[in-house]
Amino acid sequence: MGRIRVAGLGLVCLTLAAACSSGGDDAAKREDPQVQAKKMAAEANARKAAMAAAARVKANELGQIPVIMYHRVVKNPPPGDDLSPEQFRAELERLAAEKYVPITAAEYVTGKIDIPAGMHPVVLTFDDASPSQVALDGMGNPLPDSAVGILLDVAKKYPHFRPVATFFVTRDLFGKTRKEEQMQVLQWLKDHGFDIGNHTKDHVNLLGKSREQVAEAIAAGQAMVTELINTPPVTLALPYGNQPSKKEWALQGKAKSGEYKLYGAFLAGYTPAASPFSKDFDPTGIPRIRSKEKVGDCKQFCSAAWLDWLKANPSERYTSDGNPNTVAFPKFKAPFAAPAYASRALPY
Repeated sequence: MGRIRVAGLGLVCLTLAAACSSGGDDAAKREDPQVQAKKMAAEANARKAAMAAAARVKANELGQIPVIMYHRVVKNPPPGDDLSPEQFRAELERLAAEKYVPITAAEYVTGKIDIPAGMHPVVLTFDDASPSQVALDGMGNPLPDSAVGILLDVAKKYPHFRPVATFFVTRDLFGKTRKEEQMQVLQWLKDHGFDIGNHTKDHVNLLGKSREQVAEAIAAGQAMVTELINTPPVTLALPYGNQPSKKEWALQGKAKSGEYKLYGAFLAGYTPAASPFSKDFDPTGIPRIRSKEKVGDCKQFCSAAWLDWLKANPSERYTSDGNPNTVAFPKFKAPFAAPAYASRALPY
């Protein structure tokens, strides 16, 4: 898929050439100086090649990432957050044509972004577990007008467009009431590379709640998903976009329903999100963008407007160098790089 890979470039080699000797300091002392010099020269050349490759595609892995928020995909949608199948397909095709590649919310918050060089990540998120999002026939095939069916169809047309998304679920679980059916649909999503996130079991507004109430609401959602597919969510979509009194409560807590430790809490809308490798990244409140054309407030703050802005301002958008082991960016942007990723940094 056109990914840039540089032979011999290892994560540790990016910052400490001497550390690439397999035997550590003692082995390095015993090694012939000429061999050491050749290794260091090879590592330096590999780094230069990686920098040149990143520069060719104008990589900027400190750039902004659109995290798009969807709800129902239904015929004749009412005013609000819902879309028609035609509107949803049109937005996906625009993303694909503009070289976006979907990643999951889990991949985003953990910095596991592995997409081809010169392309841009996008996170597709669905709230509330509506039946219109995931609808399967008796053989486990997605219905064509469901959100998953449309996403898979667009991916066939654009091979680089990974058919993955994150579903922030509540007890509704796509309209399934029997536990076996709930397990069936969540396992299908898991098996096909989709990501299941927590939206609290009962869509609880966390605003103004006590620490105990916040913990119980999130832990109940965590336990529900874990019981069904034995895979605890690592992200949360805050119901109504409202944060608890202390933002940190959204990420870690303990209640009667169990414990939870999450790596990102998502808001309800507004702007593109910061790169996970940037100092601006705040896992307690990750912004999302409502999917909507340019009407009313959405003339500035919804998906059509923000995608236009990112296209017009490519230096502000996350662009991959094609190597998941490096964080490439122009040297000018170095002050914004998060120290936690210093070992992966590749300024050029």
